[in-house]
Amino acid sequence: MASEIFDSEARLSWVLAGLAGVLGATAFTDSAGYFVTFMTGNAQRAVLGYFRDDVLLSVTAAVLLLCFVAGVVVASVCRRHLWSAHPHGPTVLTTLSLVAATALDVIDEGWDSKLLDFAPITLVVFGVGALNTSFVKDGEVSVPLSYVTGTLVKMGQGVERHIAGGTAADWLGYFLLFASFVLGAAAGGGISLLVNGTWMLVVASFVCALATGYTYFHQDRHALLD
Repeated sequence: MASEIFDSEARLSWVLAGLAGVLGATAFTDSAGYFVTFMTGNAQRAVLGYFRDDVLLSVTAAVLLLCFVAGVVVASVCRRHLWSAHPHGPTVLTTLSLVAATALDVIDEGWDSKLLDFAPITLVVFGVGALNTSFVKDGEVSVPLSYVTGTLVKMGQGVERHIAGGTAADWLGYFLLFASFVLGAAAGGGISLLVNGTWMLVVASFVCALATGYTYFHQDRHALLD
C-alpha cells in the first residue's frame, strides 16, 4: 500500500493536481472571480443568483457547469476512440483548450488585457473538465484532480481508519493530492503577482504543455509497459 502512495502514477497525479490548482488561480485572480475548478460553487451560483436578482451570475455559472461537463464528455470520447495507447491523453485536450483560450483573448483584447473575459474562461473550464478524466479505472475516474471536497472526505475517512488501528497510508495519499492542489494554487497566485491577464494564460498553457509532453511521451509509455 505504501509503495502505491509514491509510485509513478501517484507522482503524476500530484503534478496534474498542482496544474489544476494553477488553472484555478489563473481564472480566479485574472477574471471577475469565476470558478474553473469549483463546480459546487458554480452550481450554487447558478441557483442563488436568481434569489439575488443577479440573472447574469446564474447564467454564467450555468454555462461554466455545461462547459465542464462537455470537457469530461469529449475527453472520455477521445479516450475511448483516439487515446487507447495513451492512458493520460486528456492532458492534450487541456493544453489545446488553454492555447485556444489564449488565442481568443488576444484576438478579443490584445496582449495588454489585464482581466480575462468570460469566453476564454469557458475554454479553461472545458480544459479542467477534460483534465479530470486523466485517471480512469474500470471506466470511472479514479483520481478526481480538482474535486478537493471528495479528496478531503476520503482523507478524513483515512484518518479515522488510522486511529482505529490502520496506518498513515490510509490517508497520506489523499493528503498529498490535496497539498499538491493547494501548492499549485499558491504557485498560480505567485505567478499572478508577476504577470496578469493574457500573459497568465500564456504561462498556464506553457506549464500544461510541459505536463502533457511528459505524460504523453514518457509516463504513458511506462504505463503500457507495466
